[in-house]
Order: sequence, then structure tokens, then C-alpha cells
Amino acid sequence: MEILQIVSFGLVATILIIILKEQKPQIAFLLSIITGVSIFIFLLGKIAVIIQTIEKLAFQANIDIVFLETILKIIGIAYIAEFGAQISRDAGEGTVANKIELAGKILIMVLALPIIAVIIETVIQLLP
Repeated sequence: MEILQIVSFGLVATILIIILKEQKPQIAFLLSIITGVSIFIFLLGKIAVIIQTIEKLAFQANIDIVFLETILKIIGIAYIAEFGAQISRDAGEGTVANKIELAGKILIMVLALPIIAVIIETVIQLLP
């Protein structure tokens, strides 16, 4: 099971980080980042399968690909912003983490505007 591999890798990394944090905090922080990136890279194949499946379902449902791409971008921004914010928090920079999250939310709103506009236009057309 892949989750066991990921959790084992994460736990070993966590133990090493705890040991290193007292003596070499910079190396511990780098190990933390490398661990997070490694887990993300490990999951890229799974993410690709999810995207392909969603695209296939959207095609079968005759959904405009622009909407699907926008939604996938929104999901990507959310995950990347969360990842960056967690790294900042791990480094003790909560203020920077908050700004990263704020930027992610604003970028999500910018991408969502066309979808919101289409929904509002559709509702207006349905009203008598």
C-alpha cells in the first residue's frame, strides 16, 4: 500500500528533523522541504490519473473544457498555497504563511469570476 510508504517516509523524516533541529536547524528545515516535495512528486502520477478521469467525465457530460481547466487551476492554487503556507509556518513565519493564503484566495477569486458570471447570466435567463 502506497500510504504505508508515504507515512513511513514521513515518520522517518520527522524523526530525523527532530534530531537535527536542535543542532542544525537549517538542515532540518531543508530536510522538511525536501520531504514535502518528495511526497508531492511521488503523488504526481496519481494527480495525473485524477485529472485524466475528470477530463474524460467532463467530455462525456459535454462540459466546456474551459470550465474544467479553471476548476483544476483553482484546485492547484489551493494546494500550492497551502503547501507554501505550511512551509512558512514550519519555518516560524506565520505572517508570511497568512499572506500566502490570502494571495491564494485572491487568485482563486480572480479565476472564479468568469464561472460566477456565467452562473449569474444563466440564472437571469431562467427568471421570467
